[in-house]
Amino acid sequence: MSRIAVVVFNLGGPDSLEAVRPFLENLFSDPMILRVPGVLRKALAALISRRRAPVARANYEKIGGRSPILSETRKQAVALQNALSGEKETYRVFVSMRYWHPFAEETVAEVARWKPDRVLLLPLYPQFSTTTTESFFRVWKRAEQGNDFDTHFVCCWPDLDGFVRSVASGVASAVERLPAGIRFRVLFSAHGLPQKFVDGGDPYEAQIRRSVDAVAGRLSLRGSDYAICYQSRVGRMEWLRPYAEDEIRRAGAEGVALVVVPIAFVSEHSETLVELDMDYAELAASSGVPSYERVRTVGDDPGFITDLAELVRRTDSNGPAGEACDPALSECPCRGKAG
Repeated sequence: MSRIAVVVFNLGGPDSLEAVRPFLENLFSDPMILRVPGVLRKALAALISRRRAPVARANYEKIGGRSPILSETRKQAVALQNALSGEKETYRVFVSMRYWHPFAEETVAEVARWKPDRVLLLPLYPQFSTTTTESFFRVWKRAEQGNDFDTHFVCCWPDLDGFVRSVASGVASAVERLPAGIRFRVLFSAHGLPQKFVDGGDPYEAQIRRSVDAVAGRLSLRGSDYAICYQSRVGRMEWLRPYAEDEIRRAGAEGVALVVVPIAFVSEHSETLVELDMDYAELAASSGVPSYERVRTVGDDPGFITDLAELVRRTDSNGPAGEACDPALSECPCRGKAG
């Protein structure tokens, strides 16, 4: 019986207020995030993290002094493990994070002790980006050197049926909470990305549109019923537009209620609990938005987890063809989905 290690991974987040600054320094030290020469990047990462730490720390203080992303991911991992039980293969689900514990190196050591026949990396980012999924693939490949792993990579799943159905169900529930008869718009919010990354071939924006189109189609939304926006931009460079703040102000000017959907996140963290629930809710109120509802992330929704498990089985059966990336990252199928 084959032993397959399934490594689910996400961004990570500080597990204490003291971890906020080193977490940020890890983030901005990533060459896929801050694309400048190494020596300069290290200095800039230290500077940016020092300047941003007080604001980030204040945000984490609002949600209990730590990020919930690891505990949320562990719940998803347990649910996925249960969904994969009873198979002819033996699956074991592991958790790893990019910028805070458990780092790839820690998870590699844990996986190696289990001695799997194959390893499957499963992003908890629905949409592929060089700054998220590929960044983790690269650190994992370095970390696993010296181990004889047969590693397969899942690229992305922007329109995975279970994900789409779960998001659509959340939108429908949020709409029911609005005052009867009120005009509303469904606002799909994704984490921002510098425009130059997309211009350079990153397929993230196109995959966000695939996710949104799938959810909108399931709900039979018309073009005027919904919009896409991007949140959490950093610095002065041009990021993907429209910005979330601009879309919220537009809704206020038009007297339209908002149902805000975090389309690029599958677990709660500071961008949802602080930015969406607090900062943008306050902006909506001050901008004249008559009602503001936020859809929860899919979390460990059973339908979502069931389809993630099916994706694992399908990828494991197909190997690097089908849903999986080429381990060298030179022929990732996602790169052909940018348009």
